Amino acid sequence: MRDAVSIRIDAPPNQVWELVSDITNTGRFSPETFEAEWLGGATGPAVGVRFRGHVKRNGKGPTYWSVCRIVACEPGREFAFVVTAGDTELNTWRYVFEPDRAGSTVTESFELTDSIGTRIYWALLGRWRGRTNRNGMRTTLQRIKAEAEGTAGTNRT
Repeated sequence: MRDAVSIRIDAPPNQVWELVSDITNTGRFSPETFEAEWLGGATGPAVGVRFRGHVKRNGKGPTYWSVCRIVACEPGREFAFVVTAGDTELNTWRYVFEPDRAGSTVTESFELTDSIGTRIYWALLGRWRGRTNRNGMRTTLQRIKAEAEGTAGTNRT
């Protein structure tokens, strides 16, 4: 009930982390979450901060809002959030940034919370949803790469 995809980006980890951790950028990168907004007066990332994403499932629908809470926020190293439904944690999305030569290797991953509900869901739909998530992570990382590499030269000295 988990998977990960990595990509090499010709930009430093801090620069890529800033793109990813500003959740208002999510709609430019994700094939499913087309917008996101900070909640509770937050204006930036920090552990415990909440935000919500507007999701169009599988790029077709249904469309809904998901509330998320940041659970890891270390500039240039890691950014992670858990998707919630009320008080229930459903899924953790994580980005890990590793220095790589003059750039970064970025890994995006998801891990469903281990519960009877997610086990049933994964048993019935996991094969298809897993493929959708892998393809979505590849698309997201390719879009982040394009953005980071397009601006990488302007932030280097």
